[in-house]
Amino acid sequence: MRALVTGGAGYIGSHTCVALLEAGHDVTVIDNLCNSSEVALQRVQEITGKPLAFIPGDIRNPADLDQALGGGKDAVIHLAALKAVGESCERPLDYFDNNIGGTIALLQAMRGAGVNTLVFSSSATVYGEPDTVPVTEDAPLRVTNPYGRTKLVMEDLIRDACQADPAMSAVLLRYFNPVGAHPSGRIGEDPAGIPNNLMPYVAQVAVGRRERLQVFGGDYPTPDGTGVRDYIHVMDLAQAHVRALAYGQAHTGARAINVGTGRGYSVLELVRAFEQASGKPVPLDIVERRAGDVAALWAEPGLAGELLGWKAEKDLLAMCEDAWRWQCANPEGYATAGRSGQA
Repeated sequence: MRALVTGGAGYIGSHTCVALLEAGHDVTVIDNLCNSSEVALQRVQEITGKPLAFIPGDIRNPADLDQALGGGKDAVIHLAALKAVGESCERPLDYFDNNIGGTIALLQAMRGAGVNTLVFSSSATVYGEPDTVPVTEDAPLRVTNPYGRTKLVMEDLIRDACQADPAMSAVLLRYFNPVGAHPSGRIGEDPAGIPNNLMPYVAQVAVGRRERLQVFGGDYPTPDGTGVRDYIHVMDLAQAHVRALAYGQAHTGARAINVGTGRGYSVLELVRAFEQASGKPVPLDIVERRAGDVAALWAEPGLAGELLGWKAEKDLLAMCEDAWRWQCANPEGYATAGRSGQA
């Protein structure tokens, strides 16, 4: 299958490209490199021994999209989005422009190119503060931050596009919390600037790149007072995209599917697991809650098993071990190999 991966040079995108190439698909990536590195794509090709095509461009630019979709594509995996909850509260307009505007442009370009299959990178943030956990796909959707709002609007846009075109198929993968790295240590999460997500921050503290971890909130109604999340290994998540691509080719309409492990871990549990994996202490301070965060959120992933034949395989220790291997091999991320783009 000929697949276009938007945002394919990023953290989730690069790992998904590995899974796609290993499954025998032809891969083209479009990425504006605003928070990613072309080095990741070079390493994807080293890991797999297979080539991919790269188009440095922005999905909001019709000319770039026309080039990316040229030559015939069978499907699009849409990963191009800004994704930090805290940052979205500070820069909501940037998130609306990039995430929502980019999705509208992509849907228009897909329609023009006759590409009808889409796998969309959605998020568990669309559930907001859930009534109960684990959360199922039919739970109420109510966002608590601008990032989550963009994902919900993007889902609605895609559903409407499918409703208007009976030939269109879309799988809306609601990610929980992707962490870890490829077992080779060659690709991993490399945020520009101060990490907005927990695992890379913990890893940078353990490797000595940062002094202490700030834990946002120690007074949540959880067993140890810190937020509880469903952490999923990024390679398990990558495999979910491969399965979703096959499902999308065989079905029409839009379907939302949770992608998680079905188990929640607190911030402190993750920190302790990372200390075990790395053999390094992770000093921390508990500070005020962060705007837009919820107390506890983890998945009921049964629908992914039923429809995609997919289930998460790797546990929290494996996630930490792989993240640590990546961090040790790349203490400054891709910077020593030459980072493209900007923070």
